[in-house]
Amino acid sequence: MNEPQAHIFEFGDFRVDTAKRLFLGCDGESISLTPKVFQTLLYLVQHGGRVIDKDELMEAIWPDTVVEENNLNQNISTLRRVLGENRGEHRYIATVSGRGYRFVPEVRTRTGEDTEREAAQEAERQPDEEKPTVAHISAAPQLNHRPATQQRTVWLALLAGIILLGLGGAAFYFWRTPVKPASVSSIKTIAVLPFKPLVAENHDESLEMGMADTLIARLSYSREIVVRPLGSVRKYGDLQQDPLGAGRELNVESVLDGSIQRWGDHVRVNVRLVSVADGASLWVGTFDEKFTNIFAVQDVISEKVAKALALKLSSEEKQRLTKRYTENAEAYELYLKGRYYWGKITRSETRKSIQCFQQAIDVDPDYALAYAGLSDAYRTLPIAHDTPSKDAFPQAKAAAMKALEIDESLAEAHVSLGFIKFWFDWDWDGAESEFKRAIELNPNEAYAHVSYAHLLSNLGRHHEALAEAKRARELDPLSLRINALEAQFLLYAGRSDEALARTNKMFEIDPNFWVAHNWLGRIYLQKQMYAEALAAFNKAKELSDSTEPIPQIGYAQAVSGQREQARVTLEELRQLSNKENVPAYFFALIYNGLGERDEALKWLEKSYQEREVQLTFTKVDTRWNEFRSDARFAALIKRMNLE
Repeated sequence: MNEPQAHIFEFGDFRVDTAKRLFLGCDGESISLTPKVFQTLLYLVQHGGRVIDKDELMEAIWPDTVVEENNLNQNISTLRRVLGENRGEHRYIATVSGRGYRFVPEVRTRTGEDTEREAAQEAERQPDEEKPTVAHISAAPQLNHRPATQQRTVWLALLAGIILLGLGGAAFYFWRTPVKPASVSSIKTIAVLPFKPLVAENHDESLEMGMADTLIARLSYSREIVVRPLGSVRKYGDLQQDPLGAGRELNVESVLDGSIQRWGDHVRVNVRLVSVADGASLWVGTFDEKFTNIFAVQDVISEKVAKALALKLSSEEKQRLTKRYTENAEAYELYLKGRYYWGKITRSETRKSIQCFQQAIDVDPDYALAYAGLSDAYRTLPIAHDTPSKDAFPQAKAAAMKALEIDESLAEAHVSLGFIKFWFDWDWDGAESEFKRAIELNPNEAYAHVSYAHLLSNLGRHHEALAEAKRARELDPLSLRINALEAQFLLYAGRSDEALARTNKMFEIDPNFWVAHNWLGRIYLQKQMYAEALAAFNKAKELSDSTEPIPQIGYAQAVSGQREQARVTLEELRQLSNKENVPAYFFALIYNGLGERDEALKWLEKSYQEREVQLTFTKVDTRWNEFRSDARFAALIKRMNLE
């Protein structure tokens, strides 16, 4: 390509420096592009306003190489992302069907000497005390995300931007969206969306989700702002996702949206914070680092977001904003993969998460978050009917205790320990203390609130449970798990119509969520709508790899008079128990429906000996109401300290 020497091309709020081969954003930060993507941008800019045929563009970018059109398409797609074009927009690059592309905005051409001379002259006119220093420009830790030779150019770009602001004539823009600081003070909610890959073929979902998860965890410790949890934002990982649309659906006032790409031992991160109300950019940043410096990148992003939102942080919150649980990049990456697999909520993926968490611990034995993740994974196995409680919970407890030994202030570990005391130790007071401690440490942790609500509900403290569940839903309105648990609490509180309404809300979020169908069946059972209940349970069984719907089907068959079918379901469970762990409680439930009390109590006693999770529901589950006058059942409840 024949490039004009020492020219600077400006369009919108972007700048292309041909001499130094730099592409600068609205804040003067260098936006990293691969050589071929940079050449594509430069050719488009140099020929702005006219339609450039694809063949011409490919010949200019790859003059001595035969490449497929897909290479060009990928370059154009990358440019649209870094320029901030949403799907269907053509603010910068317009596609001309059947021909090629046209660069849309007006391009201004200047020389590098002109820019430097103007900036220097303006700097000389400023009093010394008003001249900005690097510390004034950024209070965040300094990163080497620019080569040393680029520092002067970036400094001048920043200085020029400050001068423009001082003149009051213009605001900075990113992706054609205005910065409006005046609206910042009202922002009290934020969603950190899953990061996207710069190149679709290099998609790394665990890294992309993990980057969002880390920033969510850091920001959520601020009491001034509500941060949507990962469970709510997980669905917005699509490459074409409109961040403003996601923000509106999540009912937040600001969105942190970004891209991340790893090449070998390097990582490239682009990020922007936008106001959902008007699309105004509140902050943007670009980083090109070694992967081992990913923690420094996260430090800067966390601090810049807090500053952009004008958060008033206590000294403790400031420390947590940039707190690192490990300095080992390999351990961190293994932890991210573990959380990614655990979030899938399936037996096989949970097993994978255990392997990843353990590997992270092997790399860094003092990694508290990895121990907390390991505890979460082990405590999940019994509820997923993968492993007997006596095998899984002791390992979960050891991991949670180790996490808290390393860092007592880790809310995640307190939640996990709370569940262990709740589901296995049957230490109700101890569980309550753990959940309360988690909420005290992180009031914005929705899962801590709903976990506490779960305990309160099982203890029959329904009013308190529903208040905590409501708070959890306010923090995380699109969480399927939280909505499902709230429906459960409503049903146990005797408010079946409200439970039905909450279940229908789950279907609006995900019509194929098997837990919603399972709870729909439970609600229909309480209403004695047996045909509808069986249809819902069978749908849950179809959608899940869990054993949970099978005993529900057997119980519904039994109480609706289909006794022979119920016995067939019992046999199905027996056959299944030869291959995998099937809780004794499930057999007890079907015998309950059949009215065979002695057999049901025999299986309940076995469930007690195995300390199964399901037994913790017996205090509030109305299906056991006819057993409450039986001395054997009353004695079992008393042994569990539920009376």
